[in-house]
Amino acid sequence: MLQSWNGCGSATWLVTSGRWPQRAWARAAARPLWLRGAALVLLAALGSHAVAAAPPRMYFADASSGKPFSKDPAVVKFQGRYWLYYSLPPYAEKPTKGWSIGIAQSRNLVDWKKVGELTNTGDVEVNGFCAPGAAVVGGKVHLFYQTYGNGPRDAICHAWSDDGLRFLRNPTNPIFRPTGEWNCGRAIDADVIEHQGRLLLYWATRDPAFKVQMQGVAAAPIDSDFARDQWTQLNPDGPILQPELPWERRCIEAAAMARREGRLYMFYAGGYNNEPQQIGVAVSDDGIRFTRLLDEPFLAAGPPGSWNSSESGHPYLFQDDDGQDYLFYQGNNDKGRTWHLSVVPIDWKEGRPLLAPNELPQP
Repeated sequence: MLQSWNGCGSATWLVTSGRWPQRAWARAAARPLWLRGAALVLLAALGSHAVAAAPPRMYFADASSGKPFSKDPAVVKFQGRYWLYYSLPPYAEKPTKGWSIGIAQSRNLVDWKKVGELTNTGDVEVNGFCAPGAAVVGGKVHLFYQTYGNGPRDAICHAWSDDGLRFLRNPTNPIFRPTGEWNCGRAIDADVIEHQGRLLLYWATRDPAFKVQMQGVAAAPIDSDFARDQWTQLNPDGPILQPELPWERRCIEAAAMARREGRLYMFYAGGYNNEPQQIGVAVSDDGIRFTRLLDEPFLAAGPPGSWNSSESGHPYLFQDDDGQDYLFYQGNNDKGRTWHLSVVPIDWKEGRPLLAPNELPQP
């Protein structure tokens, strides 16, 4: 069944900070005065002590709900363009029930335009769906996302697209939920990465008391259809990463995977939303056993008065064709009444990620 979608009609917001490329400044100067004024106000508010060497470069929110609100970014490059998939909340007169997934497009990682929105399909998504992970496999865009609104019965679903916009659902959805006495059977916040002939699926779950959020992983052959019977849970006896550090509180979620010199790196969100949620990083040689690289957040919430003072959370690691890595993430400064998406470039030194000083690509 072909996924239905709604055309672009809602506002999108964009701000970059630091040293804009010259042509980006020229475009901003040509925009209406009210938009330029808003951009200047937001620019003044941007910043975080954790990213002093590389201030946030992009600032995006979908205003379909009547306020800027976008969460859970996932980015791929497909057919010469960048595609951003993100979570949209429920709101009055929304054409779909509950949470859903929005789609935005860019040619430069700087200017984004909403081009579509996925709608509920089938009984499994009837209460909503969100938090996409995305990958280009076999010449198609694949989304791995969660159902929402079903408590411990929420699970991971799969869909694919030939054009990045219209998606077909996997007929076996949901394709994955975890087993084992150590978890509640729920799976959310999917991300995938190809590794050694398999597609590794990372997901978050909770303990049986539904209080502590933890990470797990499953695998399917890379040349499979990613149907339910193709997945093998690789951690049947316990989590691959669980909260231990004070800043992680009772939550590790939203794994964002990267591969570097044969090792797998997991950027992850520690703490539930607005506690604050902040971003850590761990490394693994086999994709199952992970070791933290830092005891403190890699990307922390901003100081009071900054745009991300309530949190810097739910990361996504995107690698461009030239090998440059970009860490997308969500943030806000009002305890979740609004949400914005931002990005910082990532460099590497001696097997460790660093916030990079370089610019986003030229328009």
